[in-house]
Amino acid sequence: MGNKTGFICDESYFWHDTGNGALFLSPGGWIEADEHGESPKSKRRVKNLLERSRFIEELHVLKPRPATRKEVEWNHARSYIDRVESLSRTEGGDAGELAIVGRGSYEIALLSAGGVISGIDAVMKGEVKNVYALTRPPGHHAERDKGIGFCLFNNVAIAAHYAKKEYNLKRILIIDWDVHHGNGTESSFYDDPEVLTISLHQEYNFPSNRGDVEDVGEDRGAGFNVNIPLPAGTGNAGYLHAIEKIISPIAEQFKPEIILVAAGQDASVFDPLAQMMVTADGFKKMAVAIKELAQQICGGRLVLCHEGGYSAAYVPICTLKIIEGISGLQSEVREDPYHETIKGLPTNILSPYQKHAIEQVIGVQSPFWKFENLSRV
Repeated sequence: MGNKTGFICDESYFWHDTGNGALFLSPGGWIEADEHGESPKSKRRVKNLLERSRFIEELHVLKPRPATRKEVEWNHARSYIDRVESLSRTEGGDAGELAIVGRGSYEIALLSAGGVISGIDAVMKGEVKNVYALTRPPGHHAERDKGIGFCLFNNVAIAAHYAKKEYNLKRILIIDWDVHHGNGTESSFYDDPEVLTISLHQEYNFPSNRGDVEDVGEDRGAGFNVNIPLPAGTGNAGYLHAIEKIISPIAEQFKPEIILVAAGQDASVFDPLAQMMVTADGFKKMAVAIKELAQQICGGRLVLCHEGGYSAAYVPICTLKIIEGISGLQSEVREDPYHETIKGLPTNILSPYQKHAIEQVIGVQSPFWKFENLSRV
């Protein structure tokens, strides 16, 4: 097996055009024209920081290939794919709910999904020890028949289908730590016992009425969908506690053959679309915890797929630290540049209401999973 962490990116990802907007609204009325929230800036700056710090030289850079139409159809309706393609080739528009398609976005979305597939191939063939795919447009909200929340094709779900079909994997774990619920991925595998989906997200955020603790899967998939809604203000301590007390014990019982992570850095302390308090150091510790879990259970096979994150200044720092975490290497960015601003925040304190939220998940999931090694919080 290669001993480096793989890194996947392509200039095309930054050319997906979400148009003019302010956060997620089109200008007009009282909304002055501004940059759309899901602009290429935050992701381009990730790559810029990797190059500026020369840390990219420590990574194995991989070239993504486009997903095929057949591969996308494993997760999406043909009529929906046709709609994205048609909008992409004409005037553009919304492919569902807040899912903007610009001219040329169809081909870029195929390359985004294919980027995660390329990561699967590299890990499964032993070319690298793990992968971070800096893909765009994001995907975890995209449902079978429509795009939602900036997402066109569900990159991580398509990659999971690919891993099942190409490598005959029977146990795949998807961890979604994007601050918004991974509704599209949940829908894709809600009745599938071969794909265990776990979503860590801010409660009552986006999409509305999704991500409840009680949504555990159905039919043969009952118990194979885990939602961990966390209260606003949850920081490093709460996320790490959830990983230790819920994700790790369940993963140890499920014994996945590969772990995929929908890695959105919008739970960060500076994100405009959430109210959480995870720092760059917190994201690094989360990445290390998941990497160690992968090493323990599935030979280290781990692929991270970039999702949300809307603080153009802070997402690059958080993502760099995540890549440090999975690579085991230290970049020249030794301290969070925003350390002085955030050092007084209670991000490393686990509050009683955060403990209670995690306890609720354990109570709902315990009929499905044996928590022998799980002490009550």
